[in-house]
Amino acid sequence: MCAIVGIINSKDAAKTAYYALFAMQHRGQESSGISASFNHKIKTHKAQGLVSDIFNNEILNSLQGNIAIGHNRYSTAGSKDSKDAQPIWANYLLGEISIAHNGNLINKDEIRQNLIKEGAIFHSNMDTENIIHLIARSKKEHLQERIIEALNIIKGAYCLLIMSRSKIFAIRDKYGIRPLSIGKLKDGGYIIASETCAFDLVGATFVRDVKPGEMIIFEEGSDDFESIMLYEEKTPRICAFEYIYFARPDSVIDGKNVYEVRKNLGKTLALKNKIKADLVVPVPDSGVPAALGFSQKSGITFEMAIVRNHYVGRTFIEPTQEMRNLKVKLKLNPMSEVLKGKSIIVVDDSIVRGTTSKKIVELLKHAGAKEVHLKIAAPRIKFPDVYGIDTPTKSELISANLSDDEILKYTGADSLEFLEIDELKNAIGNEREYSLVSFDGNYFVK
Repeated sequence: MCAIVGIINSKDAAKTAYYALFAMQHRGQESSGISASFNHKIKTHKAQGLVSDIFNNEILNSLQGNIAIGHNRYSTAGSKDSKDAQPIWANYLLGEISIAHNGNLINKDEIRQNLIKEGAIFHSNMDTENIIHLIARSKKEHLQERIIEALNIIKGAYCLLIMSRSKIFAIRDKYGIRPLSIGKLKDGGYIIASETCAFDLVGATFVRDVKPGEMIIFEEGSDDFESIMLYEEKTPRICAFEYIYFARPDSVIDGKNVYEVRKNLGKTLALKNKIKADLVVPVPDSGVPAALGFSQKSGITFEMAIVRNHYVGRTFIEPTQEMRNLKVKLKLNPMSEVLKGKSIIVVDDSIVRGTTSKKIVELLKHAGAKEVHLKIAAPRIKFPDVYGIDTPTKSELISANLSDDEILKYTGADSLEFLEIDELKNAIGNEREYSLVSFDGNYFVK
């Protein structure tokens, strides 16, 4: 899960990209970067850290031009290393290009080995660099043809922004696993971004989503864009985790408001509830909408009884278990005055490794809660998601290795309840298919 943004035909494109990346910081906190094109030269600045730490006015002023792409990184392929920051820049036979990628290529190792055998030299561990090499080594005459040839080789989940000196190519994989939307800026330019919350910050108007299997070409000086459908129509499968956890609540993903979906998940949990409790308490921040929905449906009082330190990042997307354990303690603090002697229902968005759940139960009981009942607004995560989530092996997934009773014992909670897969689909909207690979192990991309 990463954030990508493209800006074209807009003054100070890099500054607009900066604000968009700031709005999408939740999608990746390891590194950030922006490439901008000016006078047919591409300049890139990228580094490890948060958007606000990497860029200042001096740097943004140096990234001149009315075309730019940007990226916030959360590692799914590669490592937490400065050389793996994006966008990736290259100068090849047809000129300069820069690429920003959100997703994960499932055949990256095979492609990489084939390219190395042909003499390719790699400078990073990222799967995105494979795409650069495939484009550069193609014999096709035009960049568009080279991109299409590369897309016919790669497999997996991807949203791509490929910037030449005068164009941006916006591409979404044939299943539309990761989101990508188009907006219109006030000055007439376009913004392409992973989430619509970026549009709100920069004052853009939503135009439409990039369709699964579509390439859209934006050109400098053009008021319109060109659409090319690259593949035969497939059943779209947006990743359900975008609604459960990844996306910001104020984003609209494939026509559905994330906040309302999360409330629906909580309401669905409440319909199953048989526990008599005094309070409904969310795990902030991602558990708040589901807890609100649970409270509204059940009639049990809602309390923000866990305070979050907002200067600490999201625990799930931290790359090591040791860092996740420490950050749970730094990040969350329960209010004993509210909790003492109370039976509480704790609503969280999901259980992945169990790190947060175990620590939260410990913290709540230490704060004086009489009973702690865990309600999880997602099904049991039993399978690695190879389409852009950092769960590479089953050994990291608690529901893949322990029964519900064993998880209950491990966390120290008094009861535990998950949503079932059909309940999840109904809550999001059963009119379409979703990527549910974390829950059902259906690896549909071959």
